[in-house]
Amino acid sequence: MIRLFLMLLIPLFLCAKEFKVASYNVENLFDDVKNGSEYESHIPGKHGWDAKMVDIKLNHTAEVLCDLNADIIGLQEIENKEILAKLQSRLTWVGCPYPYSAITQKKATSVHVALLSKHPIVQTGELEVKFDEQDRNILEAVVQTDDDPLMLFVNHWKSKSSGGKESRRIEYAKVLKDRIKNLPKGSDYIILGDLNSNYDEYQTMPKSFDDSEGMTGINHLLQTSADDEMITEEQIITDLNGSHYNLWLELPQSKRWSHKHFARKGAIDHLILPQTLFDGKGIDYLNNSFGVFKAPYLFTKKGQINRWEYSNDTHLGKGYSDHLPVFASFGTDGYRKDKPELLRTAKIEDLYRVEKLDHPVKIEGCVVIFKRGKDAVVKQTKDGMAVYLYRVGNRLSVGERYDLVVGEIKTYKGLKEITQIDRFIKQGWANQDEYFLALDKLISFKDLSLQNQIIVNAAGVYSDNKIEINGIKIPIFFKNKMGKPADGSKLKILYGHLGYHQVPQLVIYEKKDFEVEE
Repeated sequence: MIRLFLMLLIPLFLCAKEFKVASYNVENLFDDVKNGSEYESHIPGKHGWDAKMVDIKLNHTAEVLCDLNADIIGLQEIENKEILAKLQSRLTWVGCPYPYSAITQKKATSVHVALLSKHPIVQTGELEVKFDEQDRNILEAVVQTDDDPLMLFVNHWKSKSSGGKESRRIEYAKVLKDRIKNLPKGSDYIILGDLNSNYDEYQTMPKSFDDSEGMTGINHLLQTSADDEMITEEQIITDLNGSHYNLWLELPQSKRWSHKHFARKGAIDHLILPQTLFDGKGIDYLNNSFGVFKAPYLFTKKGQINRWEYSNDTHLGKGYSDHLPVFASFGTDGYRKDKPELLRTAKIEDLYRVEKLDHPVKIEGCVVIFKRGKDAVVKQTKDGMAVYLYRVGNRLSVGERYDLVVGEIKTYKGLKEITQIDRFIKQGWANQDEYFLALDKLISFKDLSLQNQIIVNAAGVYSDNKIEINGIKIPIFFKNKMGKPADGSKLKILYGHLGYHQVPQLVIYEKKDFEVEE
């Protein structure tokens, strides 16, 4: 019996040094006591916000936190310490106790950031953001894990939806960066929370919010990017210059989102790590443990995030939050690469033989021969196959040759696409004109090897949504709602993409890509 008891203890002991850290924007957890700083929608006695509604919101929030089962959770949009205490009580009541907590105290803000922990919180403080009196402070807390202390910075930066330009988020980043500079050398810490910035904000920031000449708080000041490239896991391991690694890079690009705003997916909830969490000393990141918590009840039947429902100025008592929690695991056994590096060299032709990649591949010597917006077409050899880059070619230049590290591909309606480029390396210039498809090779339009090729200066007669080139009638599709030419028109195709949308077709992207001949 004693031997059996000891055997049961062994796995518990081995797992004791690992712990999970999470971040969750709970979407406006308010109490039912009027204090004058509430949002209009959460004034007690108005819009259906009352003790019963608070109770439902507490239950729903506790349900998520229990199922998430993190050891340390950074929270955003908590009204005050009173409602945080009620949440703690509710979690204890349902069997998921978090005995330790901390919350910011700035009076001028309607919501605060907070921390719940199963480990003792031994030190707390606030980093004051002074741009505006309503800007939320950053919570600084030191948690004593089983073996070592861990500092956490819980953030909720100014949002774009309320008119916040990038300069507002830069202020948060400056405060955070100044504090990190003064930490003792070798400190273990995590930056977490809703930064209202995508992990690749320097590439995706809308122009209407750019009042900083392209500079971003998350990428430039926190140094999650350098030289127009994201800091990779390989780089952060040896970096000693204050850079940070954003854990969103652990996931395929299609899965990098935790929030939707008007159907636009965003990766704005973060866990950002310094080099000290990869150095084999004290606490380290458990590789490949980052994820987004996606319990089925957090989604509607239509696949949308099941956010807290507020309709016609009334709370309906349904839903959870407009954000999904993100999480990662850490331990004191030293950083380890649980998944070996599987980067291999492949050719464009190889991508057509598989439906998806189970590891990144390197495609060397790709020449960008065509680009419209964020989409592009690349080829490796003049007579080889071409492939389409869907919304990932914005930083590539026509005529430039690159080595591409491809993380994800898919076949959309029959069209082969690269949908994730982890990184690219410039290799010089090439004459893209030499890579266009020669018209005498256009023998069978349904030939798979012709997919994604670019033809230029091809003439033909347009009729019944088809154009006849070299005696072959090819379906033609004019994008962006451009007007179609009249039947019988003689067209000169200046640039045409041999695409596929359930059937082969020639895609014309812009009016400048064709001419109607007299």
